[in-house]
Amino acid sequence: MADTTKVLTPGEPLPTARPVVLSVGRAGRRLLVDRLSRRLVTLGGLAIIGSILAILVVIAIEVYPLIQIPTATRVGQVSGGTTSTALDVGVDEYREIAYLLSPAGIRFVSLKGGIAPRDIPLPGLDGARLMTASPLGRGPFALGLSDGRAIPLEVKFTVSHTEEGRTIQPDLLVGEPLRIDGEGRPIRHLAYVPAKGGITVGQLGPRALVLVTVKDTKALIGPSTREEFRQALSLPVEGEITALALDGRGEDLFVGTSTGSLVRVDLREAGNPKIGRAVPATSNPGIGVTALGFLLGDRTLVVGDGAGGVSTWQLLQTDGGDPRPVRIHQFEGHRRPVAAIDPSPRDKGFLTADSAGTVRLHFGTSGRTLLTVQAGTAGLRAVTFAPKADGLLIADGAGGLSHWALHNPHPEITLRSLFGKIWYEGYTGPEYVWQSTGGTDDFEAKFSLTPLIYGTLKGTFYALLFAVPVALLGALYAAQFMHPTLKGIVKPTVEIMAALPSVVLGFLAGLWLAPQVERVVPGLFLTPIVIPGLILLAVFGWRFVPPAIRRRVRPGTEVALLIPIAILGGWLSFGLGGVAERLFLSGDYRGWLLGALGLTYDQRNSLVVGIAMGFAVIPIIFTIAEDSLANVPPHLVAGSLALGATRWQTALRVVLPTASPGIFSAVMIGFGRAVGETMIVLMATGNTPVMDWSIFNGFRALSANIAVELPEAPVGGTLFRVLFLAAFLLFVMTFIVNTAAEIVRLRLRRKYRYL
Repeated sequence: MADTTKVLTPGEPLPTARPVVLSVGRAGRRLLVDRLSRRLVTLGGLAIIGSILAILVVIAIEVYPLIQIPTATRVGQVSGGTTSTALDVGVDEYREIAYLLSPAGIRFVSLKGGIAPRDIPLPGLDGARLMTASPLGRGPFALGLSDGRAIPLEVKFTVSHTEEGRTIQPDLLVGEPLRIDGEGRPIRHLAYVPAKGGITVGQLGPRALVLVTVKDTKALIGPSTREEFRQALSLPVEGEITALALDGRGEDLFVGTSTGSLVRVDLREAGNPKIGRAVPATSNPGIGVTALGFLLGDRTLVVGDGAGGVSTWQLLQTDGGDPRPVRIHQFEGHRRPVAAIDPSPRDKGFLTADSAGTVRLHFGTSGRTLLTVQAGTAGLRAVTFAPKADGLLIADGAGGLSHWALHNPHPEITLRSLFGKIWYEGYTGPEYVWQSTGGTDDFEAKFSLTPLIYGTLKGTFYALLFAVPVALLGALYAAQFMHPTLKGIVKPTVEIMAALPSVVLGFLAGLWLAPQVERVVPGLFLTPIVIPGLILLAVFGWRFVPPAIRRRVRPGTEVALLIPIAILGGWLSFGLGGVAERLFLSGDYRGWLLGALGLTYDQRNSLVVGIAMGFAVIPIIFTIAEDSLANVPPHLVAGSLALGATRWQTALRVVLPTASPGIFSAVMIGFGRAVGETMIVLMATGNTPVMDWSIFNGFRALSANIAVELPEAPVGGTLFRVLFLAAFLLFVMTFIVNTAAEIVRLRLRRKYRYL
């Protein structure tokens, strides 16, 4: 092709430039596409922010009821219409019909303003009057009479549904009367449980008790036989007996006295009750005990005294092996003597009331007073929870009733119960415990999130302890020393590792890795010493290799020669681990850990999780860190090398500081990945919510706990909402870490931007 370039002679004018013709339509289309792209990107960002805010709103809606304050609303007032003193009060589950115990018998009252049910005569009175009653509770109770007898009784409500609505009909199930005192003295206080055929304790004198045990024997042929065993108890205490409480198992009887003492009587051995030592139990010395009652489950005793003090007590084992009552919580007291105590039938809550009409709602687990109700009922004598714990009834001295609706859906949740130490039933002291469910209805839920936060940070720490050195050193070598051809193979391979599903990694870690690690634990701890030592020896020996051979290895591919060295180091480490175990660990490292350090070895532990989760985090940290190191301006590296610095000096003193913002971001993103990991933690650890930094023990993380318990949590229940709170905490932790990482990254960027 001929050259058409024209050569200009001196003095010849320049040719006129040809105008550039722009297509107006093409330019307009480009501007339109650019404008649409900007708006789409903006819209996508706003959509992401909106989605995150929507998730937060949903979480907040589910969590908010946990912090709502309990409320009580007066529903109605029923006048007594009599001067008869109320001994106790009960109500059906729908809060439509209440019944009052008085010296004259039992009276039924309609709480809905309808026609009151007919009174049912109480058989067996024979002219006697009711003097006292055992706590009504949720089942049979007993009435103490003025002639020394006790009548077992249970109030049943039959519910029927017709076209006109719901009809509730009360009925009485009356047992055979028990003769407590042969002399016919009135019963002052009474305790009764139907356990073991029936155990009844009646107070006849100031310090005299009578224990009556009924034993029913059913025969294969013929009628059953009934035996009564009666035993008198005289307590060696000062003052008079003022209150009795018998647990539902019929094992422990607690007696309160007018001098403020609490005495335990052990009834476990039939016919041989053991009277314990008197323990001061009131808020002020010398103030008498006025009321006793057990919380749901009959493990915690509530004591009310004449100064208005309210406290809870539990039996704890002493050094000598003799259980003794120990005060657990002291609650907000009353200004008047405590007149009545009633436990919640659904949880560890309870009511206390004084004669001036002040009723307080407490919760036994948290030790907190939740609500105070000023009923304004003069001469208050009794208070009771509704069977569904959604209301309460207050009875005055004239037989009048005050009916209140109670809204208290999550009484067990307080800031202290979520994040502080709580003294739970059966424990020797306050502890952090997560145990959301149990095998019985009287289970005391334990919702401390502290062990879960602790486990989350523990798993993250051990994962990063394994992943960060490997990922950062690998990224530094790949970016600054590795041959481009080899780097083109290694980097995509590491990035593909990030695509492995975490459930697969958790499955392998739990079923394959954990048993393998258990066999080679001593050798595993030797690998950080043996493998680097062999690599240093190999590098030192490389200097003595003839130059002709060394020149055949292209710079940047030497790492391939270290792969056999690393494999040899691992094999040697495991072999030396067995030797060290036999020589220094008595041939059994698990026994040595337990005997010398007090540490137990769980097969699925933090060590396994650290390796498995570290394997999942390494690709993220490696990729971001390598990109940051590789993007350091080449003139900085060239200038450092030109001034005589070695490759290592350049990498450590020039490249690393310049890339430090990106490296820090890589570590923080890896931290966020480890914090939110679910399946690996769930499958590779014991999933036990314990607070122990030992690498040989398991843990439970927030994310794994949500995955395990959310499918079983009743919607709207306390556990359901606490799990949403755990999700909120995960979000907050990630947000704080990311915010701190961005602040540090920007500061590092400003510091090294002039390099």
